[in-house]
Amino acid sequence: MPCSGGNYNVYDPGCPARQVLDRLGDKWALLVLDHLRGGEVRFNGLRQSIRGISQKVLSQVLKRLERDGLVSRTVFATVPVTVVYALTPLGETLTETVAVLTHWAEANMATIATAQADYDARMEAGLLPG
Repeated sequence: MPCSGGNYNVYDPGCPARQVLDRLGDKWALLVLDHLRGGEVRFNGLRQSIRGISQKVLSQVLKRLERDGLVSRTVFATVPVTVVYALTPLGETLTETVAVLTHWAEANMATIATAQADYDARMEAGLLPG
């Protein structure tokens, strides 16, 4: 459903694209999407690779990404049942952007940590408004 004027506008508070941005701004969603760039992955494979994510949170993230058409879920009738997740063609269009963002954080973490320490020191010294 388009926002005002028939177009989607993320600056419009009622625009549903904001919900998509909210989901894509979630660290777990970004990590799942980035990990799926390598191809199909089973649920437990994702959980083991993305350390720190709980089973419940991973399940919720995968369901939201599937609902948005970014991830596909395929069930194989094996014993026990095998479930694999993969990027959809729409999800594939996001992978380059997601990879740049996630790996930018890795590449710049030392600089960010220095900036944070500097800011905290200035706050503690009363040099910044609280």
